[in-house]
Amino acid sequence: MNDWQIWFSTGIQHILDLKGYDHILFVVLMVFTYQVTEWKKLLWLITAFTLGHSLTLVLSVSDLIKLPQAYTEVLIILTIIFTAVYLLFTSKNPVKGGSVIYLIICCFGLIHGLGFSYLLKAMLDSSESIFTPLLMFNLGLEMGQIVVVILMVLLLLLIGKYAKTIEWHFKVATISVILVVSLFLCCIRILNIFYQ
Repeated sequence: MNDWQIWFSTGIQHILDLKGYDHILFVVLMVFTYQVTEWKKLLWLITAFTLGHSLTLVLSVSDLIKLPQAYTEVLIILTIIFTAVYLLFTSKNPVKGGSVIYLIICCFGLIHGLGFSYLLKAMLDSSESIFTPLLMFNLGLEMGQIVVVILMVLLLLLIGKYAKTIEWHFKVATISVILVVSLFLCCIRILNIFYQ
């Protein structure tokens, strides 16, 4: 296996690894932001997230931004909590457009990029060029993210086709579970900072 394949597959595994489920939870919430029929808006939203985390991935791996991992992990969970609460308040009236949501998701992507960078930095040899590993790792992350989006969209399409009446209830229940899990994780991560 070539080096680029290793970095690409590592990026995919990182986003799809159940140990890193906080990123999966955030991507699931992004899918719920718009109706499936509004796939272009969803595509732009995911692109905003990608731009954000790609930027801080580059800056963090280049040591231009430094933040202790424990603080980053709390910030990542806070992005999930904020997004879940927002979606619960707008579940009856889905987002109707506006650029503010894209800016917010891009900023959240900046935070998630720091989280992605820790694995990449741990694997990099200090003597090697970071360009290829960074590019392929990031592309792998995007591929993993696309897999999550496609699976969620297919699930929503199936529910919409065969059980339209429960679609809204499914979304609200899923968002609520994500919120509860995230609040629990937030408490644990904050406690970890105090007990370090």
